Amino acid sequence: MKMPSTTPFGAVAAAIPRLFRMGSIKGKIFIVFAVAFLSITALTGLNLWNLSMLKTRMLLGEGYDDLLNNILEVRRFEKNFVIYGDRESLKEGRQYLDRIDGVVDSLATDLPLLVGSREFGGFRDTLRDYRATAEQLEQGDMLAPEKLRNLGKALTDSADRFRIIKRERIHHTLVRTSLLPFAFFAILLFVMVLVLWLISQGLLKPLDVVMNTTRKVGQGDFSRISYDGVWLEEIAGLIDAFNRMAQELETNQEDLIQTRKIAAIGTFTAGIAHELNNPINNIALTAESFCEEYGERMDASCSEMIRDIMNQADRAAEIVKNLLDFSRTENPVFTILAPAQVLTRSVKLVRNQVRMVGIRLETSVTRDLPMIRGNLGNLQQVFTNLLLNAIQVTPQDGRIGIHVDAEGPPGFVRFIVEDSGPGIPPEAQHKIFEPFFTTKEVGKGTGLGLAVSYSIIKRHGGRIEVFSEEGRGTRFTVLLPAVAEKISRDFQGWTAS
Repeated sequence: MKMPSTTPFGAVAAAIPRLFRMGSIKGKIFIVFAVAFLSITALTGLNLWNLSMLKTRMLLGEGYDDLLNNILEVRRFEKNFVIYGDRESLKEGRQYLDRIDGVVDSLATDLPLLVGSREFGGFRDTLRDYRATAEQLEQGDMLAPEKLRNLGKALTDSADRFRIIKRERIHHTLVRTSLLPFAFFAILLFVMVLVLWLISQGLLKPLDVVMNTTRKVGQGDFSRISYDGVWLEEIAGLIDAFNRMAQELETNQEDLIQTRKIAAIGTFTAGIAHELNNPINNIALTAESFCEEYGERMDASCSEMIRDIMNQADRAAEIVKNLLDFSRTENPVFTILAPAQVLTRSVKLVRNQVRMVGIRLETSVTRDLPMIRGNLGNLQQVFTNLLLNAIQVTPQDGRIGIHVDAEGPPGFVRFIVEDSGPGIPPEAQHKIFEPFFTTKEVGKGTGLGLAVSYSIIKRHGGRIEVFSEEGRGTRFTVLLPAVAEKISRDFQGWTAS
């Protein structure tokens, strides 16, 4: 099997896709800073290029100054020749013409870019004509002084124009370079504003919603935070976690209220049950004794009344027993149990009744289930009660199913008891586990069976839930905590041996 990369490069490579997820605040901030970094890098490169160009242009600008100065020197010697007729001045001027040629050669790349190839070519032609005219004058041709003066003036004007244009270019470069700090400041300001906006809209605003909703939760309002799908990924995760927490708190609150209600009613009914138990027993014993002693002398109607007294006394005794079971608060003794064992014992108690009413009973247990920790008698009471309720509402030729698996929440074994009866009305489902609530006809139930079952499952650390659709039957789901895997494996090995 290929192991995941643990190198720093591998970790960075794995983190890059998460950073680029635009739905997360990390991705958005990363993109913002990446764009800012690239912009600043580009501006820095542009600034360095401008500085380099400025340095080059300033060095070239010195060349243009040298060009003009050399031409002015040549013109000075030209003036000495024209005014004083000094031919030696023409020879000295020729040295400066050589210097001018050298300067022009050094500017041969920049000048065509500055003024164009045509003007540059004209300047070189003028320079050659000036040199040729000076050589003619040096050889004694006195017809060219005026021509030499005109050519010299053209060279001076061109060199001065070249220098002015170059200085303007250098000035423009200086202005552009001086604007770069303002561009840096603008980018920094934009990044700061954008980050503050992201923090405000992406973090502070949702957190304010969470804070206000948390305050409502503290006041008992477990409303969920509505999620429109446009929040940042981290905030959406926080909202989902908060909503799950609110749902669990609401469930636990309902369970706590139910438990307190059961405890309060249990305390109350315990006293009543104990007070009623002795009179009911006395009534039953008296009626039984009266029947035994005077049975032969009683007519049929009198015997019927005595039997009715005994039946009602038995029913009252059963109600008292249920009340005592409901009010029992002592902790049962828990042992490690196999889920199949709980199922088998419970089904065995009701199998005859199932057979008598003609109902099909289906059972299934997933193999290799973990063990549970509980009190066998209490759990048997729960499942027997659920099965008896199912038998009472399931029509003939109907179906009752009880299934055991580990498909529920992790760490739990799931028991499902379902029937094909008429179902429970929606308005009654949330009250189904309340004491003394029943959907049966008057005189056919005390409304304590499911309340007692609820209390027993809670004492086992589990949950009991109901789902029903009218006309499509009812399903009760019981979740019981599984014991640790090692304990379960050791227990299974011990029972197998």
